[in-house]
Amino acid sequence: MSTERPFITREPAPRADGYGFPIPARKATIAPEQEPRTVTGNAIYVDGKRVASPDSLAEAARQLRETPGSMAWIGLYQPDADDLIELGELFGLHELAVEDAIQAHQRSKLERYDDTLFVVLRAARYLDANEEIEFGELHVFSGENFVITVRHGRSPDLGVVRFRMEADPQMLAFGTEGIVYAILDAVVDGYAPVLEGLANDVEEIEDQVFTGSAGVSRRIYELSQEIVEFHEAVRPLRAIIGGLAGGFSKYEVADDLQEYLRDVADHSARALEEIEGFRTTLRDVLALNAALVAQQQNEEMKSLAEASNAQNEDMKKISAWAGILFVPTMITGIYGMNFDIMPELHLDAGYPGALGLMLVSAAIMWLVFRRKGWI
Repeated sequence: MSTERPFITREPAPRADGYGFPIPARKATIAPEQEPRTVTGNAIYVDGKRVASPDSLAEAARQLRETPGSMAWIGLYQPDADDLIELGELFGLHELAVEDAIQAHQRSKLERYDDTLFVVLRAARYLDANEEIEFGELHVFSGENFVITVRHGRSPDLGVVRFRMEADPQMLAFGTEGIVYAILDAVVDGYAPVLEGLANDVEEIEDQVFTGSAGVSRRIYELSQEIVEFHEAVRPLRAIIGGLAGGFSKYEVADDLQEYLRDVADHSARALEEIEGFRTTLRDVLALNAALVAQQQNEEMKSLAEASNAQNEDMKKISAWAGILFVPTMITGIYGMNFDIMPELHLDAGYPGALGLMLVSAAIMWLVFRRKGWI
């Protein structure tokens, strides 16, 4: 059986080759889990079919004990500590795992406590309006006959996952392993729109760098921080999926389900490769932006230096001509004082002598300034 399927986009399409069984499209009348309810799903299944929807967590635990071959799937959204402590007592959850679920803000991981599997996943969705990533946190407790999900954040939409599973009893018949796989698959599929949004952001930043847009350095930094956080959410999936695959093999889980899990591993690996590609591209873009900024600054400094040199040349010419005109002006000023006792006033050659003195002094200064290159 082929396990090839397209990397799911923003609205995952019904798959026949991913799960291996035809799953009808989500109906408009089926609404996803609604916030801010604490218990968003509480159901008992037998042979892949829902047989009960208990009104409380205690009732779910009771029916699970009294119904042979049954399996419980309970979903909670941002529960308080009392709900989680009650769940821990009802289903025998380890206190350390319950404590992690209460505190949230955990790293992605896979841990086993006796017969219970505890998985922490980091979901993500891309917000087009803000051009940023919103991260969510999902804790999954999986026992022999129950799966409990604790969701902190709006993604992933587990209501869609539950609807798809219930639409195909054969998938639910895989048991708790099938539910864990479907949840993990939904989280990884949710990375596709995020990768698409990041790719667009990186392209926009590249355009902004070459157009010299203001504030591009800040946007590069902010996007780099988001990508680092996204990388930290995706990177641990390799170990998580590897641990699940080892358990599937150890407990002889159906071969079909093991193939589907390998498909999820392939998708997560591709997502990680794309993220690392984004990080490399942003490093190169940041270096290029720094080089372009330095080049622009150098050009501006060169332009300022050229303008300063031009001003200096102009000042030299102005100063030279001012100096040339200074001596005739001084001589004219002296003879304009109108004193009676001025011997030069009574000389027959006084006037032509004064003119000659002006011309000679101006010529001498012109030659001096010419030799210095000021004129």
